[in-house]
Amino acid sequence: MAQEKIVQTAGRDQLSEFAPKFAELNDDVLFGEVWSRNDLLGLRDRSLVTITSLISQGITDSSLTYHLQSAKKNGITRTEIAEIITHIGFYAGWPKAWAAFRLAKDVWAEDTTGEDAKAAFQREMIFPVGEPNTAYAKYFVGNSYLARISTGQIPFSNVTFEPRCRNNWHIHKATKGGGQMLVGVAGRGWYQEEGKPAQEILPGTVIHIPANVKHWHGAAADSWFAHLAFEIPGENASNEWLEPVTDEEYDKLQK
Repeated sequence: MAQEKIVQTAGRDQLSEFAPKFAELNDDVLFGEVWSRNDLLGLRDRSLVTITSLISQGITDSSLTYHLQSAKKNGITRTEIAEIITHIGFYAGWPKAWAAFRLAKDVWAEDTTGEDAKAAFQREMIFPVGEPNTAYAKYFVGNSYLARISTGQIPFSNVTFEPRCRNNWHIHKATKGGGQMLVGVAGRGWYQEEGKPAQEILPGTVIHIPANVKHWHGAAADSWFAHLAFEIPGENASNEWLEPVTDEEYDKLQK
């Protein structure tokens, strides 16, 4: 799924009078065109390529800090960046890796607790947490992770939500058949259809979601949560994403 075009103003903010052409190329071409070609290479992969290139050249100034911050925003986790820089160190040089780690530690400093919690949650279930769900991040409040379990017969995935994470209201449309089935794997979560009370999802809970029904699902406020999501075959099937579940709506469930 294509992501929104990146809007960058750093070039014009800093160099509009001194080097207007450079500012234009930086903002409109490098970021406005190259970084925005997400149908060819996703933002997460572009961040990985960029930080590898900068570290390999020994560039560990504010530009690397910016791209490390972007990499975090684009879904690269604290554990992953540590492994990435370690790998780069063997090819680009150990001192360059040390310099990059000094910056990365600051960028991911507040994620230590979250990473430890995610690792502990992974030990609770047999299915993998998976990769950051960056392709659908704009349809979620909070961070989610996706692991494709099967693509044959009935495709299904394991979806993991950090505490308070939930997807937007949405509808699985179909003219015949279709819909979705959820099976709780670990932790505690919620499922709600429009106009109905929310249902708690625990390990082993099965939720049948008919086609053309507006609903949402996600984690409880105090728990990581994972469910298997089975896509039910149907005719003319599509997915319509709608508005987010507001904090006011969500917090009512915790009382």
